Amino acid sequence: MMPVRRDVHPHLPPARICDWHERGHHVTHYINALSIFFPAGERFFMDSVRHYRDRITDPELKQAVSGFIGQEAMHTREHVLYNRLLDDAGLPAAKLDHAVARLLNLLRGVLPPSWQLAHTIALEHYTAMLAGGLLADARHMGDSEPGYRQVWTWHALEETEHKAVAYDVWNAVMKPGPYRYLLRAGTMLTTTVTFWALVFVFHIRLVMADDTCPHKLSGFGRVMNFLWGSPGVLRRLIPEWLDYFRPGFHPWDADNRAQLARIDPLIAEIEDTAVRAGASPRAPSIRGA
Repeated sequence: MMPVRRDVHPHLPPARICDWHERGHHVTHYINALSIFFPAGERFFMDSVRHYRDRITDPELKQAVSGFIGQEAMHTREHVLYNRLLDDAGLPAAKLDHAVARLLNLLRGVLPPSWQLAHTIALEHYTAMLAGGLLADARHMGDSEPGYRQVWTWHALEETEHKAVAYDVWNAVMKPGPYRYLLRAGTMLTTTVTFWALVFVFHIRLVMADDTCPHKLSGFGRVMNFLWGSPGVLRRLIPEWLDYFRPGFHPWDADNRAQLARIDPLIAEIEDTAVRAGASPRAPSIRGA
């Protein structure tokens, strides 16, 4: 697949930032916690892939890298604006974003480029798995507020479109052999522990800082059901996560490219939602509710 940079501006009503998901505040903030990782995380992804661009000789892969960087830049822009809504609601998004940036800057300072790329392909596999689940099962978003449902669906579609680019760069620049496999597999293990531990902490921080959130402790049961019961967002990732450790693994082994037919209708829907809200669908910032 050839990723395409799209200048998309989903309309996010600020008043709904804490309860936009149909399952309430706790599930909303679980997904909001994921948004906090994207600005610094996607800059890290772009840098780690860009480092190897001059070593790529395949013209199609070079073009795909440009599309990957363009898409990640658009995702970064929209999640910066998304996270600003969390800050405006009195939640510690900026502090948590700075913590992610400090961690990734530490990795930049101590890890060689190949290890940075290994972290990128591991995290890109996570985004691809989460995106695939969202696109395959309507219960992930359900009847949630349209603007937020749209921004996550758009992000999921483009993550699917470019899900193999960083991995193809990895295969192109890393010498085949045991070291390449062990670095890839070992990085996925350490990334899994670190990433989900941080998501857990960020989720708790958002919930506890939200003065409008009812049943702060008992509400975590809804999140557990969402993740491990129905629809089982994380439970359903387990087979694909295990597949990553297969020596011959490739991201397109899970072939869900048929979902990409939804991109153009979604963009039209995003623009229609903005217009109905009295906002410009082309504006370079989040429109008010």
